[in-house]
Amino acid sequence: MAAMIEVDGLSKRFGGIQAADDVSFEVQRGEVLGFLGPNGAGKSTTMKMITGFLEPDAGTARLDGIDIRQRPIAARRCLGYMPEGAPSYQEMTPLGFLGFIAGIRGLSGAEAEKRITEAAAQTQLQTVLYQPIDTLSRGFKRRVGLAQALLHDPDILILDEPTDGLDPNQKHEIRSLIQEMAPRKAIIISTHILEEVDAVCTRAIIIARGRIVANGTPQELEARSERHNGISITATEETCAQLIADLNALDGVAAVDREARGLFVRPTDHNHDILDPVRVLVRQRGLSVSDIRIERGRLEDVFRDVTINGGAQPGRDAP
Repeated sequence: MAAMIEVDGLSKRFGGIQAADDVSFEVQRGEVLGFLGPNGAGKSTTMKMITGFLEPDAGTARLDGIDIRQRPIAARRCLGYMPEGAPSYQEMTPLGFLGFIAGIRGLSGAEAEKRITEAAAQTQLQTVLYQPIDTLSRGFKRRVGLAQALLHDPDILILDEPTDGLDPNQKHEIRSLIQEMAPRKAIIISTHILEEVDAVCTRAIIIARGRIVANGTPQELEARSERHNGISITATEETCAQLIADLNALDGVAAVDREARGLFVRPTDHNHDILDPVRVLVRQRGLSVSDIRIERGRLEDVFRDVTINGGAQPGRDAP
């Protein structure tokens, strides 16, 4: 079965800057792809090319099998796009703006009214529908941008920083909405908020200097962290001092690091679970600790490694 979104060799240069360099990936229906990267990495440029708002120097994208370069209008019919900054007509009200977008989408009468009501409810805009957009908070402006992307109930959603500027409650609401829609759609979310990957994404791509440097599920990416399968021990300084030498002597332990709240035990093999031997040692020593837990790994560490250092880790697979 063909993917809902197929990105094939997209490249774009602005003067001496290679903003996107042979970017290729696919997104299936039911997937939420997190598109991550530092500022200037090429995220927004790539999304603009996928949606047909920017002409690539090379490559193309297909939305539900329709080539965005060959049939741009047809491709956009199955697409909901919230661009960077969620632009809108500031003098309009949200109701007026959504009505304007409905007309562009070919909706009218009762159908347009129904879709506007549903999009406003999904994004919780009901209380500000009659206010000029330029008087709204940044968070509400973001929600207006999201509402227009959802208006025609598209099979494909491409959202550039959908929760930027929202408070924690609003972020939770939007993430819940994305999770609710995900089984029926193919969704790409550009974000710099790494917690969003865990919250809503089934897969993530990290881009740096215009190239994809990592691609996998959140769990697969976390497994590349130096903390993957390490053991965190929360305990008093006195208890930690009594444990360090014995922990270092355990088979499978590479090192023991002091941390603010206790110890971190690094394994010699990140595919090997050393939790049980550590627990047995603590129990045998008769020491009291607040917590012992295995670490999944930290996406933040992987993000920094692949975007700054190129991803090479001693004893670990490169991307």
